[in-house]
Amino acid sequence: MPVNLSPPASLLPVAGVRLGIASAGIKKPGRRDLTLIELAPGSRVAGVFTQNRFCAAPVTLCRQHLISTDTIRALVINTGNANAGTGEEGLQRARQTCAAVAQLMGCATENVLPFSTGVILEALPIDRILPALPAAQADLAPDHWFEAAHAIMTTDIVAKGASRQVTLGGRTVTVTGIAKGSGMIHPDMATMLGFVATDAAIAPALMRQLVKEVADVSFNCVTVDGDTSTNDSFILIATGQAGNAPIGAEDSEVAALKAVLSEVAIELAQAMARDGEGATKFMTITVERGRDRAECKRIAYAIAHSPLVKTAFFASDPNLGRILAAIGYAGVADLDVNALQVYLGDVLVAEMGGRAASYTEARGAAVMRESDITIRVVLNRGSVGATVWTCDFSYDYVKINAEYRS
Repeated sequence: MPVNLSPPASLLPVAGVRLGIASAGIKKPGRRDLTLIELAPGSRVAGVFTQNRFCAAPVTLCRQHLISTDTIRALVINTGNANAGTGEEGLQRARQTCAAVAQLMGCATENVLPFSTGVILEALPIDRILPALPAAQADLAPDHWFEAAHAIMTTDIVAKGASRQVTLGGRTVTVTGIAKGSGMIHPDMATMLGFVATDAAIAPALMRQLVKEVADVSFNCVTVDGDTSTNDSFILIATGQAGNAPIGAEDSEVAALKAVLSEVAIELAQAMARDGEGATKFMTITVERGRDRAECKRIAYAIAHSPLVKTAFFASDPNLGRILAAIGYAGVADLDVNALQVYLGDVLVAEMGGRAASYTEARGAAVMRESDITIRVVLNRGSVGATVWTCDFSYDYVKINAEYRS
């Protein structure tokens, strides 16, 4: 079961966004697996996508459409099929989907962004998707965020969503986001689809800056298994319906805007690790007092990706030498291991190159039995830090992925 994670109690509508859900029967009959999102005219959209060279057809089209036009009127999302590893035929089928949505919505094909998630190397079943689109359009409503969060799930157990409000320029601004992701999670980015919308008015240049900066502190800081997916996409939407003056990069509201967007994205990112396939432990790995953020993240990821570390945490076994080994092979060539300290929760585990004199296995075991655990590595060589979120590896992780196509 997910680690201390419940579905969102409520998700606030965002003025200028309507969502509709339908059942296309892509992988399982009767499952609501198709989502249509309609955006008001004048909405601004920016995105960041997977770095996997085998990126899926919808990722390729999204990149093309965001470059070719400033006008995005609709998003279409299917689960059950990734449309990845499908070559030119996959691109054609993604274009057909966009064209069908465009016809329904009365816009151009390039005004539609497609997204897919599911099994790789299988043809997108447009013979099921296209007939279901009118039902998704008929279902459009501003308060269907929760339904959409369910519809985009694959191996997720819990729907992931978050909402916040903030006052900007004398106006109440709403931010709501949904995401899916449970396995094949690793930056850049985690295997995920993430959609965060606000009714704030934001200048286009700032949108492109914000989507990258928000992703860097949220979705690019979560890992489950070290596998980077073919379909990762994070989309930021600003409808401008709140009535504030458009916020530019030099405006005083930028910090507050970035903070609330980041807060929503971080909650979604952490939910992915809490809902990691088979997870029983949620782990926060913080590396402090490094020379730069890159080396801090490198060490944090080395710990987070280690199967030996992750299985030890599943067993609640304080075999903490595995953490030291991961720090040592992280690739920081001039790291002075005698200068750093390692903490498990508030318990000092290692210092001066070895086991801390005050450490006892009983104290370590007590922390390991908890479901939320923090690992702190203090490098003592600078003033910069980084945080990564992950989960343990359980028997169920193997079972879920062994049976994924069953």
